[in-house]
Amino acid sequence: MDRACVEAPVTDADAARSRWADSQLRRPVGAVADELRRITEDAGFVAAVTDETGTILWTCGGPHMRRAAERINFAPGGRWDEQAMGTNALSLALLRGQAATVFSAEHYVSALHGWVCYCAPIRHPDGRVLGVLDLSTTWDRSHPLALSTVRLLAAGIEERIREQGVAASPPVDAELCLSVLGESPRLERQAREIPLRPRQLEILALLALEPEGFTPERLRDALYGERPVSASTFKAEVSHLRSALGGGIATRRYALTRPLACDAALVATAVERGDTQTALAVYAGPLLARSEAPGVVEWREHLHVALREAVLASGDPSLALAFGHHARYDIALHRHALSLLAPDDARRGLAAARLRAALG
Repeated sequence: MDRACVEAPVTDADAARSRWADSQLRRPVGAVADELRRITEDAGFVAAVTDETGTILWTCGGPHMRRAAERINFAPGGRWDEQAMGTNALSLALLRGQAATVFSAEHYVSALHGWVCYCAPIRHPDGRVLGVLDLSTTWDRSHPLALSTVRLLAAGIEERIREQGVAASPPVDAELCLSVLGESPRLERQAREIPLRPRQLEILALLALEPEGFTPERLRDALYGERPVSASTFKAEVSHLRSALGGGIATRRYALTRPLACDAALVATAVERGDTQTALAVYAGPLLARSEAPGVVEWREHLHVALREAVLASGDPSLALAFGHHARYDIALHRHALSLLAPDDARRGLAAARLRAALG
């Protein structure tokens, strides 16, 4: 390949985004996406996740670095394997199966001599490399903790892949899978999305979280509170949801009549039995974060508070660090993490950075 090339070759960007939507990395990465956005925006980095071939599927970062990255096709669809772009941190992480840093002129391509890249592979529990997590910036913003940070984040993603594979697997007779935590809430039937409106997702989440069901009056209050919504509008929403599911909702007392795997319900169950590790592995963020439905808001706060209390009661620093992804301004939580970490633990840098950001 030519050292003088100025950008990475690109596969179909739309196809890359479509592959990301179906990737087994999407949800585990979503669990640390807020932390990645904070790091990239605060420190002037851009982050990327590739597939096993070195093709970028997802990125995040501040506007300035995103624009600089896009100019060299460090964006969805861009190919960063050895054959496409020569020596770079992404290609080394893929080839060697271990974390790598490439600084300035260590890059094969001249156009990358102004960059520094930190990468760590993301492995499946069976040992296969599923992709690479990358943190990149201009060489003058290099940071001694960047490599340990990307290793820690990649390890967190791997932990979620491993634990969600066990904890979040739907029952064998549940063909419906509802994801309402974190980014991209959706209902899937055998891995294919069933399009639902936000109100229908709210209804389904409440029914999954309270399997004993709702009277019509109580469900209406949980959805609308004191808003003046007619009974016919409310019944129409339930009816449309029932049609989308092909049935599955009882009529007199609204309750699910078919198995449905729901991430929020799995978290609630894990918390109740004291299994904080599993609860955190499944917890990808707030319940339907944009919803203002009173019943959803109540459950959102309940899950967050219950998890927080369980983490603060634990002596495991890994739990405090994991929940820190979702509690950016929680000073007590970050202090708790620091108090549990040994003086020589590399993860102290991350906990200290979070605490400084919360105090600032």
